[in-house]
Order: sequence, then C-alpha cells, then structure tokens
Amino acid sequence: MTSGIGNKSYGTVDEARQTQMTGLDFVRGLADGTLPLNTIARTLGYDITEAENGRVVVSAEPTAQHLNPAGTVHGGLAATMLDSCMGLAVQSTLEKGLGSTTLEFKISFLRPITPETGPIRAEGTVINRGRRVGTAEGRVTDSQGRLLVHGTTTCLIFER
Repeated sequence: MTSGIGNKSYGTVDEARQTQMTGLDFVRGLADGTLPLNTIARTLGYDITEAENGRVVVSAEPTAQHLNPAGTVHGGLAATMLDSCMGLAVQSTLEKGLGSTTLEFKISFLRPITPETGPIRAEGTVINRGRRVGTAEGRVTDSQGRLLVHGTTTCLIFER
C-alpha cells in the first residue's frame, strides 16, 4: 500500500516483492523513489538520499515540529534516522530471499540539535555481516561535518 506526497510515495513493500529483490535493490529503490519510503519518514520529514552496498545515508532538516519541551530537537529524530540508516546498510548486503530486523541499537548524543543546526545527515556503514547477524555503525553530522550523534546496531538476518 502506498500513498503519494509530492514526488515521494510512502507505505510498505509487500513480502512477495521483497523476496524477489536483493537487499541492495530494495534500498536503492527506497532512495530513488521507485519503492515507497516508510510512513515514519513522512511523519518526521526524512529521506534516504544515498544507498550502496554496506552504506546508506538518511537526511533531514530539523524544524520547530521536531522540538521537545526543552526547545531542542527531540532525540527520537536522530534515533530514528540512525536506526534507519544502520539497519538499511545491513539490508543492502543481503541476497534475495533474506531479510533483517534490528535486535538492538545504542546511541550517544554529543551536541544538541536545533532548527538552527540546519540540514543533518545520518550515515550508516556495515561493520560486519555474518550469516545470522549484521552489525553497523552510524553518525549524524551537520553541514559542517560536526558529529552530533553516533550509534551502533545489531541486526538479525533471516529467511523470508
């Protein structure tokens, strides 16, 4: 099911279609718009902007709608961006018929993010890909390359 906004569509990719694609084909489809992004991407206003084997970049521009009661961007924005880029980086290494899901992730916040921070990008890269488990690391940076948040993830790899 998909619903379109602008030139992006949002929704889910059915299981049968996912099974016929490599992980890299799936992630590239999300990045180039031939597959729908998940609906949380629309809600939070982020996009998958780069995808290659073992590496995925997610970008967003923090706005007032992302603020917590203290007046800084809620940590959930960076956490969701990191979960997405790291998990998709692992996904990008998978053969047809395999899927993955996050088992756990850890993040550390180093600098506050505000609307004045401007555009941010979360880059996830695979550290190790085994038969059943994949690990990745991620970094959220601002337009000057300053590290704002970093994290790691462990993903379970399974047959679809």
